[in-house]
Amino acid sequence: MSEDKTKRHKVDDIKAAGVEAALKLAATQGWGGITLYDIAQEAGVALSDLYLHFEDKFDILAALGRKIDRETLARMSSGDTDISPRDALFDVFMDRFEVLNECRDGVCAILHSFKGDPKQAVISMPHLCRSISWMLEAVQLSTSGVRGAIRVSAMTGLYLKVLRVWMRDESADLGQTMAALDKELSRAEKFAKSFGL
Repeated sequence: MSEDKTKRHKVDDIKAAGVEAALKLAATQGWGGITLYDIAQEAGVALSDLYLHFEDKFDILAALGRKIDRETLARMSSGDTDISPRDALFDVFMDRFEVLNECRDGVCAILHSFKGDPKQAVISMPHLCRSISWMLEAVQLSTSGVRGAIRVSAMTGLYLKVLRVWMRDESADLGQTMAALDKELSRAEKFAKSFGL
């Protein structure tokens, strides 16, 4: 393996270890109280190495968001062009909730911490909008121009609404989450048709 590839693997390993450690600590201790030092210790890396890859805890949240995006996009089936945009959105959002379910305790702890620190939610919003843009692009819905911006805003709001249901839905099949998503997508579809979106 070349030296560049070895370095890249080490960078990826440290980033992944940092995100996994943050999730584990958030689940057991809550997000607000843990420090970057705690995360480095849990990840088994030097604080100086963690510093090279993350500017702060918000940067770790951004890396977690990218991890969720990648895993969601990897789950998508390719080449199914017969599916409607609404059904494609349902599938991609459910894939995302299933990915979230794999790290439920940590994610829920982080989301609960936003109630006590609204600044975190505000800082996280651009990252979430970018994630939703990727989900829309994945189902071949353009995010360009004014129409695209409206789509991203509407789907981000829809996602946040269903995310609250997901946080309470501990069933194996995520039945409540599916029902809420189906209902919200139906509303969004009617709205989009009414306004030519």
